[in-house]
Amino acid sequence: MCRNIKTLFNFEPPATEDEIRAAALQFVRKLSGFNTPSKANQQAFDRAIAEVTATAGRLIGDLVTNAEPRDRVLEAARLRERTLARFGSKS
Repeated sequence: MCRNIKTLFNFEPPATEDEIRAAALQFVRKLSGFNTPSKANQQAFDRAIAEVTATAGRLIGDLVTNAEPRDRVLEAARLRERTLARFGSKS
């Protein structure tokens, strides 16, 4: 799994279209092996991004849970703490 793709479901505020597209872009890059496709592959690359974005958006919209939504700010703070504990401070 690509480490740059973040969980987007069950957050407050909900994931934006831009966040879903960014995850789709990372997914397509990972599958294709291209960071930037050649001109010959650009159309297929762009189509795949659009299709994955649409599918991911439907998935996130259709999922249900009884859990309380997670707070983005709190989750980001927890991630920073874990990163600091793992890698230490940059001095």
